[in-house]
Amino acid sequence: MRHTKLAVTAMALAVLAGCGGGSSDPKPGDQTLKVKYSAQVSFGDSLSDVGTYAVGTVAALKGGKFTINGDNTTINPALTGKNWTELIAAQIGLAAPCPAVTGLDGDKNLGFYVPVQAHPGCYGYAQGGARVTNPVGPGNKLTGVALGQLTYPVTTQIANHLAAVGGKFKGDELVLVMAGGNDVLFQLGALSAAATAAGTAAGNTAYVTSLVGQLAAGATDPASAALSIGLAAKTAAAQGGDQTAITQAAIGAAVQAGFVTAASPTVYGPIVAKATTDATAAGQKAGADYAAAHGSDLVTAMGQAGTDLVALVKNQLIANGANYIVVNNLPDVATTPSGRAQDASTQALINAMVSAFNTALSSGLGSESKVLLVDVFAVSHDQATNPGPYGLTNVTTPACDLSAAKNPLGSSLVCNAGNLISGDVSHYSFADTVHPTPFNNLLLARYVAEKMVIKGWL
Repeated sequence: MRHTKLAVTAMALAVLAGCGGGSSDPKPGDQTLKVKYSAQVSFGDSLSDVGTYAVGTVAALKGGKFTINGDNTTINPALTGKNWTELIAAQIGLAAPCPAVTGLDGDKNLGFYVPVQAHPGCYGYAQGGARVTNPVGPGNKLTGVALGQLTYPVTTQIANHLAAVGGKFKGDELVLVMAGGNDVLFQLGALSAAATAAGTAAGNTAYVTSLVGQLAAGATDPASAALSIGLAAKTAAAQGGDQTAITQAAIGAAVQAGFVTAASPTVYGPIVAKATTDATAAGQKAGADYAAAHGSDLVTAMGQAGTDLVALVKNQLIANGANYIVVNNLPDVATTPSGRAQDASTQALINAMVSAFNTALSSGLGSESKVLLVDVFAVSHDQATNPGPYGLTNVTTPACDLSAAKNPLGSSLVCNAGNLISGDVSHYSFADTVHPTPFNNLLLARYVAEKMVIKGWL
């Protein structure tokens, strides 16, 4: 079933909240909130970040949130520049959320180093790049990225909030939790790098093996020539020679071994071409084999990340007095522009990783009365396959121009009205390859609000 209720207006949701069972004789049109929240506290990643990195060069580039930044409602009413947590706060009558800390820990020469500053009374703890427990997420300086995102994990975010409020929730806060996406992206990146390294090593070996074998075959004594040519290639490699240097050394040794014509481009050219083809095939196979052999490790790790988040919710939120906790599961990552760009095997792996995480959440939190577990995966999958009922006009193309000339970071973090692609993108699903537009944030906020109404929390 498609969740076509997402098309309901925010006002209609408020009416539903007033008529949803708080009184035995509700009055038509009563929009009184069923729960009066004193504050909204959000933990998570870039999908909920309200401006942690809106400093330095990021601010100068008119960015700060991971969507289409800025109030561009004069262009189109959907381009509010707000993410779902900001819209939920407005829905429950609270002031706009502000980031608990701001700052960057990156390259000072590029304006990406701004000292961390805490903002007392601001409870938007979510940070772009944050993972569940690991402090090193995408964009962190330890990954070699100049930006230097702080990436405080959810476990640290919660600890920081508890420290700020005396160790306990009052009990009337709305607590929003959405994380795990960066665990997917970071681990996929690590697997890709390792598979590439394995493929490169195998390809290099195959290149030399093919090259030596072909050159030795043309020598006077192929068996002894193979030894001398192989030694020459090995020596060149040990001295730091690149493929060209290794090839030249091998050809030189072949000439010395009696394959005189090997020095001619017309002779060695086809030999090098075949060695390159052999290397490519071997490298691709080795890389694919590595990814296939270690893909299950990522699925296991995502299951553990989900279990860790469950433990945080139970042991740090509920145990410390939180009574109204909304936990969003992971969306359909494989249908983001980034996911769609992957091959079929990688998409299948992404789906398995997301499923492991979401299953851990449902198993661990499904029966908790103080937790509303929202199935974002189901609705995001339906949006990707049936966009029309949601008012989405494009679910595959980023609305932001991510070229270096237009967007130095290649990210929605610095996307605004000045660097969008041409045409009306107001109802596009994605701002960049993984982050939603303001309109898609609105859809998410409405979906969460609908579930809060059903739960009796709105």
